[in-house]
Amino acid sequence: MVTAVVAGAAGRMGGRIIHMIRESEEVKLLGAFEKPGHSAIGNDVGEVAGLGKIGMDVKADISEVMEGADVLIDFTTPESTLNNIRFMAKTGQAMVIGTTGITGEEEKELRRLAQRIRCVMSPNMSVGVNVLFKIIEDMCRILGKDYDMEIIEAHHRLKKDAPSGTAMRLAQILADSTGRNLGSDAVYQRKGYIGVRKDEEIGIQSIRAGDIVGEHTVVFAGTGERVEIIHRAHSRDNFARGALLASTWVVRQPNGLYDMQDVLGLKEKKNF
Repeated sequence: MVTAVVAGAAGRMGGRIIHMIRESEEVKLLGAFEKPGHSAIGNDVGEVAGLGKIGMDVKADISEVMEGADVLIDFTTPESTLNNIRFMAKTGQAMVIGTTGITGEEEKELRRLAQRIRCVMSPNMSVGVNVLFKIIEDMCRILGKDYDMEIIEAHHRLKKDAPSGTAMRLAQILADSTGRNLGSDAVYQRKGYIGVRKDEEIGIQSIRAGDIVGEHTVVFAGTGERVEIIHRAHSRDNFARGALLASTWVVRQPNGLYDMQDVLGLKEKKNF
């Protein structure tokens, strides 16, 4: 039995993860916390997550809940996640990170600290999305540079970062698989007289509306045909399930930074 702590207990993902842990036979909830000053602090974790009382209060600091835990599951904000992994790097406990929007120097520090512990970090914990990552990599090898590539992502109106972490991961796979530079070839918006589409462009467009959980479409458009690969998330439970799967997997691994491709065994083994 893996014992887990959930960061961001009052968040949309935090609540679903708590639900899934309570239903799991492999993961046990040891504690949960929120950022200092949050209104959920001191309230029962189960009531915050919509489960009813479970006799466990939401704590205000990571140091109050990690003793005896195997893994921390963190779907919060870049700032909170970075603070949490700084703490985890000192204790050596495992961590699963689903936070998106981590870039620049924050990402560099996070990746450096993750090497000191056992850590799974992925912009999307969904099994289906990670299969999508694998599929589009194979498609790029087959279709090459003869097809225009576009990504369209849609999320709920409260999502703060754009494009989504999943969309950016998809774009990076397209760039790496076709020898392009995402930094110079990505196009995030089109307006006005923009001229003819450049061959090397990777278009990434974002939609924010209503309560859309998450939708990603990858378009390969050639002469006379178009191939579209679509993943739609109907609830957050698939992300929570992936997080639990990552939690039970990572605690058995040596120190290092992993992703869901590692967890699912989708990476090609190289022969040297």
